[in-house]
Amino acid sequence: MADSLLDKKCVPCEGSTKPLTRAEAIRQVSDLRATWDLSPDALKISCVFEFGTFRDAVGFVNKVADLAEREGHHPDIHISYSVVTIELWTHAIKGLSENDFILAAKIEHLLGA
Repeated sequence: MADSLLDKKCVPCEGSTKPLTRAEAIRQVSDLRATWDLSPDALKISCVFEFGTFRDAVGFVNKVADLAEREGHHPDIHISYSVVTIELWTHAIKGLSENDFILAAKIEHLLGA
């Protein structure tokens, strides 16, 4: 499934779009290659990426930022020296959409995962 997500493009969600159900989110997250954690309320996913140096972490963040701009879907990014945490959810619908999993798969692809 993650490979097919790579072929998709994020599309704008409107307030009338329903967030994915817990079951849908569990299925989607299990198809990703990296270890993405589903929040207890099933409204967000997050993944921690560790790098050797601060510069490597920032380089990764810059690649994610470029990707997010191309996709028009922006994650919350937290950096602590050489550790980057990416948090995805669709703000407009206050939950998860397919866009979050498309972006997650493409973020993994940046690292060859």
